[in-house]
Order: sequence, then structure tokens, then C-alpha cells
Amino acid sequence: MAHVSVTGDTLTVEVEGLDRLWALKSRIEIPLRNIRGATADPGITREPKGLRAPGTHFPGVIVAGTFHRDGEKVFWDVKNPELAVVVELSDEKYTRLVVEVTDPRATVALIEQALRD
Repeated sequence: MAHVSVTGDTLTVEVEGLDRLWALKSRIEIPLRNIRGATADPGITREPKGLRAPGTHFPGVIVAGTFHRDGEKVFWDVKNPELAVVVELSDEKYTRLVVEVTDPRATVALIEQALRD
């Protein structure tokens, strides 16, 4: 699971617990100007992931880490698809962040509000 916060003009994703081990990453910071939007998307986990490098993928259990597909680089940290949030990025190392959060609606609202401010 991840904790998403906004401080000033930066979105921070803190990977929590053992997910740090599976994802091989503990923190991602993205300037708000590079965020195109966010959505709650439980169906995203059914999409092909691509090649993991580095990361962990046990179908139906966990998807965590960096995955490469069709020239895109996506960061994943999801165990429960119902709690998945997708953050679309531009001009960043990753094209998207797909993370599990406690409250997807609240997280999307937080990001969208920060983008409007």
C-alpha cells in the first residue's frame, strides 16, 4: 500500500511496509506540473504489465515495482485492485503510477484539487 500526499507543488508517494521490499522503492516525488490527472481504476490490474525490471508480480496477489511495456515505464504497487489509483504523468521517468491507497476517492480528490490550486 502507498500513502499519497501533496506538499507545496510536489506529490509524494510513500510506499509502506513490506511493499517497499517488493517494489524496490520507498518514495517517489513528482512536481504537480507533471501530473496530468488521477483516477480510481480497479480494472487496471487486468491490463498487461509488461516486463518487470525491477519488481515483483504474483498474479492475483501483488504487482509492485517498475514495469516496461510499449516504450512506457509504469510504477506499480497494488495488491487489492479495488483500491487502485492511477496517476497519469508527463515529462517524468514514469508514464503512470498505479498505487493501492486506503481511500481511492479521497486520494483522487486530493490530487485533482492540488492540480486546480
